[in-house]
Order: sequence, then structure tokens, then C-alpha cells
Amino acid sequence: MKGFPPKTFPKEARLLSRREFRRVYDEGQRRSGRLGAVFYRPNGLPLTRLGITAPARLGSAVLRNRVKRRLREAFRLNRVAIPAGWDIVLNPREAVAEVSFPALVGEVLRLFPSTPPPGHHGASRPE
Repeated sequence: MKGFPPKTFPKEARLLSRREFRRVYDEGQRRSGRLGAVFYRPNGLPLTRLGITAPARLGSAVLRNRVKRRLREAFRLNRVAIPAGWDIVLNPREAVAEVSFPALVGEVLRLFPSTPPPGHHGASRPE
């Protein structure tokens, strides 16, 4: 998991299975903002992993995919500023599709955890 360039978004940094998402929802904490909600829980790993949900209420498949791409890019560009050791699930609201990218990044980073999980002993940032 070490050795990834800081601006990449490798598969190991993604939540992919329903089980992983369910665990974050069931065991994690929640923060909400005008652009969506963020659920997060410690993962015991030396990196933070991201998952994104895009329900049909956001709009067409084209719009949902655009929203997910923008959120992934916000995470990818700021991965080094996000403490390691979290599993994070983003639940965007409709407003995400219309907000500027800098505003989106600011709101997403505000909702993400700003400190490593309690008892986290892994690397604090990817190398």
C-alpha cells in the first residue's frame, strides 16, 4: 500500500463491496453538509479508503457518473491532506452537480475527518 504517488487513486484506496459500505454505515459516524453526508469509521489500515453512493434521485446515469467522477477527483487531489486510517462513504445531494469544483472540494474536505482514528499507528499520510 505504500509507494503510491500521492495524486493517484489506486484500487486499494476504494471501498468496493456492499459489505464494506454496510460496515461504515452501521459502525461509523456521520457528518452532514449542504452538498451531502459523509459516513466514516476507522479501518485499521495505513491508508484512507473512499466509497461513493449515487442514488437515482440525483438524476440520470450520466449525471450520477459525473457526480461520482467529481467526488473521486476531489478525494484524489487532496488525498495527502486526509488523515490515514479511515473508511469514508460519501452520499451526495442534488446540489453537488451544480456547485463549482473548488466549492465542492472545500465542502468535502470540511466533512472528512481531520485527525487520524484513535489508536491509529500506521503512516499518517501516503508516501
